Amino acid sequence: MARAIWGVDSAAKVTEALFFCVKNELGYPKFWGRYLTYVPNVSDGLTKEEIALIRRYGMKVAPIYNVIREATEYEKGKIAARNAIFHAQRLGIPKNKAIFANIEDYFSVDESWIRGWVDTFYTSGYRPGIYADMVKGDFAGAYCEAVKKSERVSQQTVLWSSSPRPGTTKEEKAPAYRPNAPNCRSNVWIWQYGRDAQECPIDTNVADRRVLDYLY
Repeated sequence: MARAIWGVDSAAKVTEALFFCVKNELGYPKFWGRYLTYVPNVSDGLTKEEIALIRRYGMKVAPIYNVIREATEYEKGKIAARNAIFHAQRLGIPKNKAIFANIEDYFSVDESWIRGWVDTFYTSGYRPGIYADMVKGDFAGAYCEAVKKSERVSQQTVLWSSSPRPGTTKEEKAPAYRPNAPNCRSNVWIWQYGRDAQECPIDTNVADRRVLDYLY
C-alpha cells in the first residue's frame, strides 16, 4: 500500500471552492482527473487557468478525452486519438504525458479501435491511456485481442480501471490497491474505486505511484 497514492476526478471544473471542499472533507489529492473538452450535460472542459490552479496546489492533472460514444474501427480510433492530442497540445500539456480515452461499460468496443488509438499516440510523443471497466462490458476482451495483435498495446497503454467499486472514502480510509485488470499483460495504474462522493462532486481513486511520471 505504501506505493499507492490517492486522487480524485470530476466532471466539474476545479475551482478554489471545489479544491477546498475535497481537501477539508476528504483528503489532499496527488492528482485530479479532468475532461479535456466541454460536453453538454456531462462535463466542463479543462482550461489553462484550471491546469495552473491544480498544479499550484501541488497536484497533477490526469487528462481524459470523453468525446466518444463507441470505440469500434481502427480509423475511428485514430481519429479520436488525433482529436485528443489536439486538445492536449491546445492546453499546453507536454509530450510523454498520458491522455485517457473515456470508455464506459455500455460502449461497443473492438480491438481495432484500441490499436488505432495506441498507434496514433505512439507517433505523437504522448502516451495512450484508457479508462474502462475491466469486468463489465466489451473492453477487457477487446483489449486482450488487441494485445495479441500488437505488443505495442500492452507496452504503451496506461489503464485506469473503474472496477471493483466499493464506494467513495476519505483518503485515510482508501482501500488497498486491488483494481480489476484484463486477463492479459497490462499496466493498470489508476483505480477509480468510488463515484459521486456525498461531500463534494468528485470520484475517488487510488493509483500506482509510477503513473505520476505520466500525469501533468
